Amino acid sequence: MYISKSFIPILKNSPSEAKIKSHKLMLRVGMIKQSSAGIYSWLPLGFKVMKKIEKIVREEQDRIGAQEILMPTIQSSEIWKESGRYEDYGDEMLRIKDRQDREMLYGPTNEELVTDIFRSSIKSYKSLPQLLYHIQWKFRDEIRPRFGIMRCREFYMKDAYSFDVNDEEALFSYNKFFLSYLKTFKRLDLTAIPMAADTGPIGGSLSHEFIILAETGESKIFTDKRIFDLNSDGTRLEKKSLDDLRKKYEQFYSVTDEKFNKEEFEKKVSESNRLKTKGIEVGHIFYFGDKYSKSMGASVDLPGGKKDFVKMGSYGIGVSRLVGAIIEAKYDEKNEIMKWPISVAPYDVSIIAMINKNDTSSLDRANRIASELEKSDIQSIIDDTDENISSKIKKMNLIGAPFQIIIGKQAEADLIEFKELGKESQKINLTTIIKIIKEQKVIN
Repeated sequence: MYISKSFIPILKNSPSEAKIKSHKLMLRVGMIKQSSAGIYSWLPLGFKVMKKIEKIVREEQDRIGAQEILMPTIQSSEIWKESGRYEDYGDEMLRIKDRQDREMLYGPTNEELVTDIFRSSIKSYKSLPQLLYHIQWKFRDEIRPRFGIMRCREFYMKDAYSFDVNDEEALFSYNKFFLSYLKTFKRLDLTAIPMAADTGPIGGSLSHEFIILAETGESKIFTDKRIFDLNSDGTRLEKKSLDDLRKKYEQFYSVTDEKFNKEEFEKKVSESNRLKTKGIEVGHIFYFGDKYSKSMGASVDLPGGKKDFVKMGSYGIGVSRLVGAIIEAKYDEKNEIMKWPISVAPYDVSIIAMINKNDTSSLDRANRIASELEKSDIQSIIDDTDENISSKIKKMNLIGAPFQIIIGKQAEADLIEFKELGKESQKINLTTIIKIIKEQKVIN
């Protein structure tokens, strides 16, 4: 892929209306373009990153046995009236009418719709548990959309729903998603900490937000620093192993501002371990029992002829928001370097060639290198423009492929100038370069 043929409309300077790192970078390198307030078109560079994030999210959902479906963006108001949330949800819900004057809405979430799907299809406890998820556009009419995709009105989201026969089994499902989220964010090279959170308009008795630390975050968090030393290594998809994992995290005080209790914080956390800061929510899980199943009549037959309402949970990840969250965590704004994790980078390698109209040898070599990289499933982009080398490097630093190959006017026979962003360059052969990149791709 030549950069001259790519639709990457790079701006010389950051737009004045952008206030946080992710918004600045995404506009500057042409990842998104605003369509209207809080609504964006995703251009090729941004869309490539988002689709790679989506792939990882999907793989981790599949790994715990969740089944993918696809629900519509437009929903009937009737099911929301059944649950009692139609009037309660507030002005964030976009309400519309079709030509038959039927009340419709652009879905801000899908608890009602998925419950309606479940109740029409599952009648016996023998069919439980059921874990269903979809990845779809959502709309919430934010009163003041800001910060680009971090607080917008239309967004791309994975939401999942669990259906279980009782509280014990429902907690098992909840813990599966708890583990799935930890693994998802690790693959995105993010340290996301589960924090006890308020359930909000979704309701329920148990909730965790997954938060990454960021100065620009809207969530105030209060936590014990020792929680950052934990991981999910060795956890199996078994009740005890999953329960132990959640309890391991819950032993350390870690909450969002809605749950904060100063007296409890100071009692449970020594002064040296206290951390008060801001963060970005990248995932949220809820357990709400029979809140929706009871109001909407979603029950199953139990042994002995009895019926009971199923116990439910919901589990959300902002796929489009994660693009911005990764930028907030990784972008070096001072030096204008964005190093994407290789698992979601738009390109693995940027090839920067010195171009001379009278000598195509550098471009020819770049093409040969790109062809060899492609054979090893390594994606590259070639800067084939006639800009000077410093301008090219600056441009590629913004685009953020984690590795760079630089081809100068006087190329050495078998050696190539190669660097990982943020590190010193070295001259090595192409076989070694491919080995280094493939090892990084396997790790991630």
